[in-house]
Amino acid sequence: MDRALYTSMTGAKHNMLEQAVRSHNLANVSTVGFKADLANAISQPINGGNGYDSRIFSVTQTPAADLRRGDLIETNRELDIAISGDGWLALESKTGEEVYSRGGNLSVDSFGILRNEKGLAVIGNAGPILIPEAEKIEIGIDGTITARALGQGPEALVVVDRLKLVNPDSALLTKQDDGLIHSSNDIESLDPNIRVQAGFLESSNVSAVGELTAIMSLARQFEMQIKMMQTVSENAETSNRILQVQL
Repeated sequence: MDRALYTSMTGAKHNMLEQAVRSHNLANVSTVGFKADLANAISQPINGGNGYDSRIFSVTQTPAADLRRGDLIETNRELDIAISGDGWLALESKTGEEVYSRGGNLSVDSFGILRNEKGLAVIGNAGPILIPEAEKIEIGIDGTITARALGQGPEALVVVDRLKLVNPDSALLTKQDDGLIHSSNDIESLDPNIRVQAGFLESSNVSAVGELTAIMSLARQFEMQIKMMQTVSENAETSNRILQVQL
């Protein structure tokens, strides 16, 4: 009976963990560039030493992310960008590490540094991009940033820098606790074939209906696991009573 208890107990634990993942996805259904988290579990025998591994429990695997593209939302804001097709925008994390995102809600801070919606510096050809004080800023289809100084005419556009746009192998990418994409290998050069659309943002790839359906299904599974544990307890009590009668 303890074998059934192992299965139901660890199954209920995994149901709770996956519910937390699904709830997190649902909370970020409107977050620009958000990539849905995935929860996976496998059945694994308990190593009983020299004996037969007859007890099975559920183990949560390394979490992964759904890296599929979201839909484009038109904003007509000059510093909003969306990547067309595959590719990632390189950012500098708070620890100085290069990380990646498809969220293109950019802005210039008081020091002239171009940052994303999380306050991380956007990387260009030689580190974080510095934007001079300008009347107008434009981002071209290839990620080139041009600016027009205050009081200057349209012909006075100056190239400031270029966004570092990369397209690494998806097998090298992982989503970590900071919500950003990390690569297991350093990516030195940008991909000149990646194109961006100014005035657009990429929405989250979370399906609200799908997540709600999954949460309801997990709730029913959790109830089933609890009922199984109760059944195991009742069977154990019945067995004890039978043994007492026989004695």
